[in-house]
Amino acid sequence: MANMSLTKNPMPSQDPNVRNKNFEEVALGYTEAQALDEAQRCLNCKLKPCMQGCPVMVHIPEFIQKVAAGEFEEAYQIISNTSALPAVCGRVCPQESQCEKYCVRGKKGDPVGIGRLERFVADWHNAHSTEAPEKPASNGHRVAVVGSGPAGLTCAGDLARKGYDVTVFEALHLAGGVLVYGIPEFRLPKAIVQKEVDGLKAMGVTIATDTVIGRTISIDELMEDQGFEAVFIGSGAGLPMFMDIPGINYRGVYSANEFLTRINLMKAYLPDSDTPIQRPKKVAVVGGGNVAMDAARCAKRLGAEVYIVYRRGMEELPARKEEVEHAEEEGIIFKTLCNPVEIFADENDDVNKIRCIKMELGEPDASGRRRPIEVPGSEFDIDVDCVIMSLGTSPNPLIKSTTKGLEINRKGGIVVNEDGLTSREKVYAGGDAVTGAATVILAMGAGKTAAKAIDEALSK
Repeated sequence: MANMSLTKNPMPSQDPNVRNKNFEEVALGYTEAQALDEAQRCLNCKLKPCMQGCPVMVHIPEFIQKVAAGEFEEAYQIISNTSALPAVCGRVCPQESQCEKYCVRGKKGDPVGIGRLERFVADWHNAHSTEAPEKPASNGHRVAVVGSGPAGLTCAGDLARKGYDVTVFEALHLAGGVLVYGIPEFRLPKAIVQKEVDGLKAMGVTIATDTVIGRTISIDELMEDQGFEAVFIGSGAGLPMFMDIPGINYRGVYSANEFLTRINLMKAYLPDSDTPIQRPKKVAVVGGGNVAMDAARCAKRLGAEVYIVYRRGMEELPARKEEVEHAEEEGIIFKTLCNPVEIFADENDDVNKIRCIKMELGEPDASGRRRPIEVPGSEFDIDVDCVIMSLGTSPNPLIKSTTKGLEINRKGGIVVNEDGLTSREKVYAGGDAVTGAATVILAMGAGKTAAKAIDEALSK
């Protein structure tokens, strides 16, 4: 019998005043009873509107009907037919602006908790499955994948299933890309990412870490000297942006990328970590996206008083609503409608305050959002000993500068066609390396598109 409740089952989570002092996962996941109840809210619509919001085209109603019937492993197999990272997507995808946005139940109440059900199914599979994925028979073709983030892992997985000999080249010492260096443990446990990577290895994918493409070896050398027939570039967008204001080079000013990498990848929050990290007392995080929320919540867990400084209002914050709510619950202070104009330091060049100016919203700009305008004479200071800049990132220019004939747009992204093909024959690209910083699921969709095009090109 259908569950016609207008509200989705709430997600169990740690108490805010407990979780803001640890790095354990905030959301605890549905119980079997909650998953069954939530799945029964799905109307199994004939036209499947939810699927139009999924970049990897998960067969959403089909997997939810399996959950409703208690057939959890069958539900997992449906998801994994199109998604290489279900346990990841169930945690970090912005479902509210994708699949759940189109859910019919959302017209009069909450949409079905599609993301929460996906997470439940993936976690159930990981807890109960003991069989490793089978290695497909080789088709004799070799493909190189640059970067082990969501785009690269998806492309590698789709090609490996078709029998390709795939090698993934990762610059860091651990595979996972932004999933391990950018997203905190309390949102995405690293053991989950490692399990997904291990699954790819079981299918025959080789992971080559500590290999910087463009420095250790070039794309041209991969193809001309090492015999790879195609290359997929999924190297992400790891070049941080900074404000052009006085004091930006003082000690205690971090990019969000560096701050999060030290904490997430190097475990700098642990007492015995070899990686140094400032343990600040008062922190200003400049920006309003998901990365800003991650940085702020990490700083809070280091024991700091934390401010989010954002030039627009609360309604304009680009971060997921859920992440903003979690940050507020954990005690993050939002200083909206203000913008930094200068950073000050003591005689040792250590940050001691940030000066901001109040803003008001004017007419919409090119993005459709109302343009923030400074209010003259409204400057004020916030005492801080750390400033974290979270203003976005752009693709690193290293690959561009070391690869012959690779067309780049004015923002540093690699230019591709609808199949992910670059201006170089048999060289494909996707994810943040093309679009600039975007979502995990969009990067996965790009990896899937490129894998399909590579297969069609090499199997002729």
